[in-house]
Parts: sequence; C-alpha cells; structure tokens
Amino acid sequence: MAGSPNASNMVVGLDIGTSKVVAIVGQPTDDGGIEIAGIGSHPSRGMKRGVVINIESTVQSIQRAVEEAELMAGCDIHSVYVGVAGSHISSMNSDGVVAIKEREVTSSDIERVIDSARARAISEGQRVLHVLPQEFSIDAQGGIREPLGMSGVRLEAQVHLVTAALNAVQNIEKCVRRCGLEVDAIILEQLASSMAVLTEDERELGVCMVDIGGGTTDMAIFSEGAIRHTAVIPIAGDQVTNDIAMALRTPTQHAEEIKVKYACALTHLAASDEMIKVPSVGDRPARDLSRQALAEVVEPRYEELFTLVRDELRRSGYEDMVAAGIVLTGGTSRMEGVSELAEEIFHMPVRIACPQNVRGLADVVCNPIYATGVGLLHYALQETRHGQGLRSHGGVVAAHKGRNELARRDIKEDHSALARIKGWFKGNF
Repeated sequence: MAGSPNASNMVVGLDIGTSKVVAIVGQPTDDGGIEIAGIGSHPSRGMKRGVVINIESTVQSIQRAVEEAELMAGCDIHSVYVGVAGSHISSMNSDGVVAIKEREVTSSDIERVIDSARARAISEGQRVLHVLPQEFSIDAQGGIREPLGMSGVRLEAQVHLVTAALNAVQNIEKCVRRCGLEVDAIILEQLASSMAVLTEDERELGVCMVDIGGGTTDMAIFSEGAIRHTAVIPIAGDQVTNDIAMALRTPTQHAEEIKVKYACALTHLAASDEMIKVPSVGDRPARDLSRQALAEVVEPRYEELFTLVRDELRRSGYEDMVAAGIVLTGGTSRMEGVSELAEEIFHMPVRIACPQNVRGLADVVCNPIYATGVGLLHYALQETRHGQGLRSHGGVVAAHKGRNELARRDIKEDHSALARIKGWFKGNF
C-alpha cells in the first residue's frame, strides 16, 4: 500500500462473498484495535456457495469494491488478505512430537513440532490453509499454551489443521491477481470472523460462532482459548431468498428486497394485519401479502439451518463445552426473530454480534455483514505484530510460510523411500 503519509502500516481485508465483495482498509491503533480508513462494497456476481463460478464477473466485483475503498481511504491498494469459504474446506485435529534439542524449548523446536503435526496425509488436490496450535505438552505435562523457554526433553503439539481444495484457492488467487493485486495470505472466513466478533472470555469458556452468509454458513467452535472444530454448511441466505421467490412467485431481486425489509424468522412475531406488496413475474399486477404469511415461508428454512448447525455441534463432541453459547454473525443473521428461533432450537444463550475494537468508520462497520472483512484486518495486524513466522494468541502459523519447506521435505521423503525400497530388494532377492 502507498499513496498517503501513513499508508505503510495499513492493511486490506478482501471478503469475496457469494452475495457481496467487501474491501476494508485499516491500520492498527495503539491499544490493539483497528482504525478503519476506507471501505468498499459491491454486489458479488460470479460466486456460488463460496466458490468462483465465473472469473470475469468476480474480477469486476473485486475491482469495484477495491476502487471504492481506495477512494475513501485516499491510498493505493497493492496487496490484500483474502477470505475463503465453501464446502471444499475440511478440517481435523492432529498432533506432532519432537525431541527438544537444547533441553529448553526454542522457537525452532516449536516450528519443528508444528511441522510434524501438519505432516498428516492430506488428500490429493487439497492444500493446507492453517495450522492452528491448540495446546502443547512437555514431558507429559499438558495444557501449555506458550512453551517457549520451558525445560524438558520431549515436546508435543495438538493442532487444528484446515485444508482447502487447491483449485478453489487458485481460482480466488487468479481473480485477485487479475485485478493487479498481490495476495498476502488466504484465510479461512470463520477464523477471520471469530477474531472480529468473539470476546476473550467467550473463547475461554467455550463458544460456537456461526457466520451465516449468502452462500454458506461457517461454524467455528472454541474452548479454552483455542479453536477446536470448524465446519461449513451449504445452506444460507440465498436459499431463504430462493424460497421466497418460489413460494411468492416473484423475481429473485424482489424476493431479496422483501427478505431484507420485511421478513421475520419466527411466525408468531410477525403481525398478520401488516401487509406488504409483492411484485409479480412479467407484467401481472403486484399482490398484497401479510408479513405473517411471509414468515411462514422463511421460518422452516432457518429452522433447518439451525438444526444442521446443532447436529454438527453434537457430532463435533463439543456440545457440552460451549458454556458461552452461540454467537451469530453475517448478513443473514440480522433478520428479526433469528436469535429467538435459535434459542428455541439450541436451548442455550444466543447473541448476534458485530465487529468489535474498531474506530474510524465504526458506525458503518458495526454491522454483522462486515464481520469477515474486519476479521481479516484483525488477522493481518496480528500477523504483523507477531512477526511473520509463529505468533502468540493461539499462534497461527501462516500456511504460505511452510510451502517451500514442505516441497523440500517431499523431495527428501521421496529419496529416502527409494533407498528403503532398494534396500528391501537387496535383502530379499
């Protein structure tokens, strides 16, 4: 970034969503918050359920959003932190173990143990996005968050591995580069959103964050300060719009407007005497419909979504560990009645969250729609604060850092495998 006097410490988050592309420019404040300098948003065309389906349309949407953010911030944008979502993302918990070289844990020991935890067999066509340490153990003493400088002979790490489909990530990178921008890092969207909306207490107590976007609903479960489980559910706001369009026989863009203005997720909260105009298809006249009838179309879809989230929470094995309850964010969480319906289904406290720790255009970005965009800035600034390699705060190890080492290790492993096969042949024949 350049073009304004203090642009050197500015970072840019680019949230390429299914319904909109948002570019947010920010810089760190002294108290660890973020000063928002500019924001640009443009309807997204070319994405479906978090995946690029039309490169040309996606490039145009990114360009418009970035130009708007540049104008507002008064600077040129050269590189961005990009969010990624979609059903192609998978995650698992893994562990690694190494011997401590100097009998005292150094940062190279931590890097080695995390590398050993990430050396899991990853399926063909997947790429590691994040290796997120959960906790470390030294000589069977567990629950250590910061092992640096501790004494011992054996270091173990438990990590959460997030992988994404290589082609989906490459298509997103291609779109960003076609706009003349560099990709600083690709970040899992719910990891970013959680940085913007969750409090430290919620992460400690245990919380399930649900980011309901246009194309996908992204989940992240935290407990004892670390991320434990992530999942993507392919039902979100677009399906609600689609249901309204089909049930009311109205064009999709009108269905979207009706959803945003009048929809309610709980039928008994909507008034039966409040009428709304529903445009018809073609040149037929518009019809009158009660808000309650509209809520009857919307409620089953939200109920299905929350039931799927609850099932995923049960499957993860962390249902009893989320004492802080459910935190909803994302544009589709803003509808009236959503938190009440969620409380009925989850039987635990539910809150709808906006990005925190922001200044500058705070009144603009204090909206669940911008959770991922602001979260990408939090991620980027945390990365710059703690150097490019290992970072504290749940220590995120940048995926792009380890790529060359992985390639080198793959070559080494190939050679050693060949040597083993040769040895076996010699010994047996």
